[in-house]
Amino acid sequence: MNFKLKLEVKESKFIFNSNSAVVKFFTDDKNLKKNFDLYENKNKLKNNSLIKNEFVNGDKNNITLNTSDGKPDVYYLVKVKIDEKFSVDYFRNYFAGLIQNLKTEKIKYLHVEIPEYVDYKNYFDEEYFYRSMAEGIFLGNYTFDNYKTDVKKVESINVYFHSNNKKIIERAVLKAEKIIDAVAFTKDLINEPAITLTPFELAKRTKKEFYNSGVKFTIFNKAELQKRKMGAILAVGGASKNEPNMIILNYKPKTKIKKKIALVGKGVTYDTGGLSIKTTAGMFEMKADMAGGAVVIGIIKAAAALNLPVELIGIVPAVENSISGNAFRPGDIIKTASGKSIEVLDTDAEGRLILADALEFASKQNPDEIIDFATLTGAIAVALGLFTSGLFTKSDSISDSLLASGYKTYERTWRMPMWDDFNEDLKSDIADVKNLGPRWGGAITAAKFLEHFVDNKIPYAHLDIAGPTLKHKLTKYTEKYHTGYGVRMIIDYLEKIN
Repeated sequence: MNFKLKLEVKESKFIFNSNSAVVKFFTDDKNLKKNFDLYENKNKLKNNSLIKNEFVNGDKNNITLNTSDGKPDVYYLVKVKIDEKFSVDYFRNYFAGLIQNLKTEKIKYLHVEIPEYVDYKNYFDEEYFYRSMAEGIFLGNYTFDNYKTDVKKVESINVYFHSNNKKIIERAVLKAEKIIDAVAFTKDLINEPAITLTPFELAKRTKKEFYNSGVKFTIFNKAELQKRKMGAILAVGGASKNEPNMIILNYKPKTKIKKKIALVGKGVTYDTGGLSIKTTAGMFEMKADMAGGAVVIGIIKAAAALNLPVELIGIVPAVENSISGNAFRPGDIIKTASGKSIEVLDTDAEGRLILADALEFASKQNPDEIIDFATLTGAIAVALGLFTSGLFTKSDSISDSLLASGYKTYERTWRMPMWDDFNEDLKSDIADVKNLGPRWGGAITAAKFLEHFVDNKIPYAHLDIAGPTLKHKLTKYTEKYHTGYGVRMIIDYLEKIN
């Protein structure tokens, strides 16, 4: 972490210490000059006319000014343009960048003058407006530097949100803290190198994280997988000295249960491609091929912390797709727990194989819905880029809700076709289905493959998160580390269930 962080909500009145900073937002409208002049005079700000003119009349949206008496030491003044480019991620992204930049400053106290909600009511509900700011601070404070030897001492910083709406902001901050704590754990798992995060270690850390949480933890070891005839998980994990397993989490709320949902996540802790071996460049980020599983774990951690009124069953098949004399081969036929057989065309299409057994198990739990998360195909990143996931479902209600939650949380997704015509591309002459379709529509045929192993009476959605899981430059909080994409979106989705 960048700082030992303490975030509190205070009334509007300020009491400054030394090494303090203030953040003030101005709406870019016809009253900007008047509001700036009033604020400048009230706080005795030092500035020159050129900087002021660029801020008030020009394109400069951020300025830093000092006070005449040195308390606080610095003001960060921000001009907010509420136009077609404004997004619900504005404050989250701003505060993520600010907390990172303060690492090089000598600021110990950050005072935030919360802007008036009325200016932003067309974009946020009120609690989420405040929550997005707190989320930005917590997300920007994340680091993954466990393996660095030159890490400097972590300094403390106190952040104060100043507003007269204290109670609602306190609720927003507490919720943000619980959700981002789960996101941080998810990111820790994804960013951990595969040399340490084996399938067993993933299970071990998950069990430890949920100790005494009220969430039930179960693991199917190799012997149990064999007993349950989960041939796809066993085949993919058979080449590695690190044996496969399947992690099962069950969260039941203390309140009345509104719905029972199974969450399934791909847990390939490292993917060489198997005998259909990847290039070195193709393998580099494959420690993150278990991100779907990590997201499921993170969602359940957040849901339990928030005591959401939804029963969740988390299912994570965990394997290494390695190479040895025990490796499964192109041309093999695999028998799954469902009884269906799979012709293997490519051992690098392994994630869908382990999900086949996991989805069949999920269906047997009789949930009201099944949602899976997987870094499944490069094809989806080609289609949608690095910051959007692909949503595959035949359920309009699930789609509408997930799309809305994606826009709200800025973890956006896009609905893709799930037409049965694509099943033709998966037909095999010697098995029930083959694990790879043609080059065209690769993300779609992968989703259709998974659908074969879900009870068709259960509403089902597949999220291909191969793009947004990986670090990317869209926001300040996704630039350096793999992102934990999906936890915030699904928590919002679960909160809306009635």
